[in-house]
Amino acid sequence: MSLTEPAAPPVVLASASASRRRLLEAAGLEVQVQPAAIDEAEVKLALKAEGASAIQVAETLAELKARRISERLETGGGLGPFVIGADQMLDCEGAWFDKPDDLEAARAQLLALSARSHTLETSICVVRDGGRIWHHNARARLTLRPLSETFVDRYLDVVGDAALTSVGGYQLEGIGVQLFQRVEGDFFTILGLPLLPLLDFLRSNAVVPR
Repeated sequence: MSLTEPAAPPVVLASASASRRRLLEAAGLEVQVQPAAIDEAEVKLALKAEGASAIQVAETLAELKARRISERLETGGGLGPFVIGADQMLDCEGAWFDKPDDLEAARAQLLALSARSHTLETSICVVRDGGRIWHHNARARLTLRPLSETFVDRYLDVVGDAALTSVGGYQLEGIGVQLFQRVEGDFFTILGLPLLPLLDFLRSNAVVPR
């Protein structure tokens, strides 16, 4: 049963991320999903050329996604849906990692991150009727333990294509926890959606009950 009040404005997730949708629904939100068509690779290249940081890229992409869908759904009068956009960047000593294209790329990423620390820069943005009304940035720092090629191969055999759904190729919420030596940061931030600040914002706007 949803905890969302009947009179509350609709909530739209401008993302195809099944993980983000599950987090929102598990928290009691009724969520419409409308992925935004954004050329993320082009945006990242342009911003990197301008000297943007990883978190600046994540924030820009999160807002672009939310704004693209919000403008499509705009009703005027400030009565449109709350559109949530989110993005996450993995930064390892200045190198940016994207979601791997295939299992071989996932293997290469995990071996490149082995015995090293990296940061996950996560940004979330809410847009209504084409205007940004809230955003939040969060960071987590993770260290992978030294990984053998044999372990990485076994891990990928178990998780399969699920490794392609997250930057770095790991699934911290499952067997991927065995990849790590240390994790510093909010669990929801690591999963790509800083959920507690978002719920506080939605609660203050009567989207979820107080």
